Amino acid sequence: MKNNKLTVSHAPFWHDGDSLFQMNLNIMIAALPAIIFGIIQFGAPAVGVLALSLSSAMIWELILNLISRQKISIGDLDAAVIGLLFGMMLPATSPWWLVITGTFVAVVIGKMIFGGIGANPFNPTLVGMAFLMLSWKIFFDFDSAYINYEFNFTALAPLAALKFQGASVVADLFPISDLVMGKQVGAIGSTFGLGLIIGGIYLILRGYIRWEIPVSFIAGIIVTALCFSMTNPDTYAGPMIHLFSGYTLIGAFFLATENSSSPVNRIPMLLYGFFAAVMIILMRNIGAYADGTVLAILLLNVVNPLIDTIRPKALGKEVNNA
Repeated sequence: MKNNKLTVSHAPFWHDGDSLFQMNLNIMIAALPAIIFGIIQFGAPAVGVLALSLSSAMIWELILNLISRQKISIGDLDAAVIGLLFGMMLPATSPWWLVITGTFVAVVIGKMIFGGIGANPFNPTLVGMAFLMLSWKIFFDFDSAYINYEFNFTALAPLAALKFQGASVVADLFPISDLVMGKQVGAIGSTFGLGLIIGGIYLILRGYIRWEIPVSFIAGIIVTALCFSMTNPDTYAGPMIHLFSGYTLIGAFFLATENSSSPVNRIPMLLYGFFAAVMIILMRNIGAYADGTVLAILLLNVVNPLIDTIRPKALGKEVNNA
């Protein structure tokens, strides 16, 4: 009998011919509608924040590659995507040191310390964002950030107004059509709801993200916000204002779907997206934060390994002496 030596490698065992570069390039392309709108709305400062965020994220990864004597990996554009998404979540008036500090935490601590791409248990972009929000909360007060801007719409952050004034007071200030078309104060790349939806659908159709997480995420926002609104409509807003304001849609399509920190099986994906959305609405309505998207998704990143063990049982039954 001839003995054949078999070589077994780590999963995945099947490759579709795509590459990390192509995937990350397509994510950046999908983000372009929201980015372009943000630049038009917030002007040249938005360009500076986005450019500094993207470039500094790549530089931090390059420095870590050189220090650890690893192969230079910035060519896969993973650090570029982290930097771009990070910049999209900042106000256009962010100081340079805030951007650089955030990208350092995102790339070095959120990604590289855990072993690089594919090994990070948390979304690196959200790690950096959470660090900034907990350390310098004042810079995420969008109302004061854009105090020198003149807009042709209500110059208030919808979620902050909702948090401190109640649904009955802000009901007429933020028409849903305005929120969908980006007529709101917020981060550079999170205000244009229609653009984020278009980018998300593009990624789903190209196969770079699965539909389960965004769909269950949006369903969780709608169901939970509706339940709160039905109990006390004067205090708690309906689902549409939650869906089209804050970081909700960038969270649904670009943050919760990050490969390394999200489930790989269908049922876990549905649970992951839904309960992340539930936590967001709980934080907004009864928690201390006006938004809560960043911390809610990070919390689900923590329990992701446990959720991903949920699998349906195989059909059939056990047969003895078969």
